[in-house]
Amino acid sequence: MSEPTGSSETGKSAVLLLAHGTPDMLGEMAEYLSKVTGGRAMPQEVVEELQHRYAQIGLQEAPGLEPPPLTKWTMTQAHMLEHVLGAGKVYVGMRNWHPYIADTVAEMRRDSVTRIKAVCLAPQNSRTSVGLYRKAVLAAATGIEVEFVAGWAESPLLAEAFAEKLWPVWAEACAESGQQVPVLFTAHSVPCRTIMTGEASVAGARPGTPAQDSPDPYPVEAKRTAQMVADRMAAVGFHEKDWYFAFQSQGISGGPWIGPTVEDTLKAIKAEGHVGVVMQPVGFLCDHVEILYDIDIAFRQTASELGLKLWRAESLNDSEVLVEALVDVVSGKYKATVDEVLVPA
Repeated sequence: MSEPTGSSETGKSAVLLLAHGTPDMLGEMAEYLSKVTGGRAMPQEVVEELQHRYAQIGLQEAPGLEPPPLTKWTMTQAHMLEHVLGAGKVYVGMRNWHPYIADTVAEMRRDSVTRIKAVCLAPQNSRTSVGLYRKAVLAAATGIEVEFVAGWAESPLLAEAFAEKLWPVWAEACAESGQQVPVLFTAHSVPCRTIMTGEASVAGARPGTPAQDSPDPYPVEAKRTAQMVADRMAAVGFHEKDWYFAFQSQGISGGPWIGPTVEDTLKAIKAEGHVGVVMQPVGFLCDHVEILYDIDIAFRQTASELGLKLWRAESLNDSEVLVEALVDVVSGKYKATVDEVLVPA
């Protein structure tokens, strides 16, 4: 696929951005969680806990005047990309809520799209997340050519976008505390079984789950993104010893999830004599519950109890540099990890 959008002799091409999805109001939480878990009902106490967390970041009993943060910023990113490309609509599909991927692909079909460039707004490739997006797109796109971007974790412009947000808050933290404040980069944790190979990869999984013959690239890619951001901060006096990495938001499903956890890492940072820490998630491209609740409320409280002040870098949200990164991914200027398939009719 040489062109990102528009028409060609072989048909009409369009970009499809993929995101996780989030409920529009608190009463939808049980249904939403069943989508996240693949149809398994969650205990009522889990539903209520998630309702509490979402309420803390502004979700209400009825839809608000604007969409929840994840939906709002994903749509904003799509509109910004559409404007820069200037070659037709950029579509958005959510895996776990409206607009569902299947519904968006159906819309694309009605719009005579015959070639889809699908980009997951989770730049680090993982069977747990990106693999499920790919499965959902291919299931809906019968007869449509799909070029699926499975990973763009090492995009230089992605690292630049994160560094642009990190620099001002890190400078503020260092000035306020009078010392070099460490940065804790994070990415969302995944179940251990999803990144293992052989028999270990299906331990605790559903019956019939096939063993994996290769390790999942996700942990390596997540840390690589963090390293690239840290490298861009070197010009302002940021050193290799100034940063840590942890996996956040371990899930509520059974079995172990990959670490180290943020909680353990904050304890280590305190033990090394630091008085504060700047957190920057590098696996999320916009505000949502894992940032606005997990970091801004839960981890900030944990840090306070340890005697640490916690700052957070602003999320990318409507970052123009992020949109430039997406343009490079869509156009092929940045050589992302891509699976190109023609779905049988």
